Amino acid sequence: MKKTKDLCDEQLIKLYAQGNNEAFNTLLLRYKNRIFNFILVSVKNEDEADDIFQETFIKIICCIKQGKYSENGKFLSWATRIAHNMIIDHFRKQKSETTFTENETDLDYYANLESLHDNSIEDYFAYEQTLNDINKIIDSLPQNQQEVVRMRFYQDLSFKEIAEKTNVGINTALGRMRYALQNIKRIATEKDIVLTCNL
Repeated sequence: MKKTKDLCDEQLIKLYAQGNNEAFNTLLLRYKNRIFNFILVSVKNEDEADDIFQETFIKIICCIKQGKYSENGKFLSWATRIAHNMIIDHFRKQKSETTFTENETDLDYYANLESLHDNSIEDYFAYEQTLNDINKIIDSLPQNQQEVVRMRFYQDLSFKEIAEKTNVGINTALGRMRYALQNIKRIATEKDIVLTCNL
């Protein structure tokens, strides 16, 4: 059998969908620099680019696992489109922050993936169990928090769209995301669930 590094993108995606985590790590290593640089050119800040990069790959993994990837032979362009959407949401978020009250502006309302892990993105995706644990924790959140997390990560909606669909203000939608992330960390600690994977 060929080593994963010798396989084409479509073969790697198929293997990962079947549970082969090494296949996804190979795909990630193959394109991470190009996608990160694409993001960095737009946001011009390495920390912000890193956050967007990690959120992009959360979205990619969810789409593959849900069988939503259908761009045969065009993985990089598909991944770049996802990154582009994340960048747009990032700038929308920055613009919306001007509407926050003074004591809210120092809070992280965005779905900052560093709240879920402190290690590299490769570590985060190393084991399928990590994603399963996160999904179980999301299921245990209050309904309004589940709703905003799933709309943001699974439906790729902006916070403005989430606010409109749930008939609340954008500050409320952003606040629900913040509390959801706090609860995810709390529940993980209580249940002794490790949300980072060390290779």
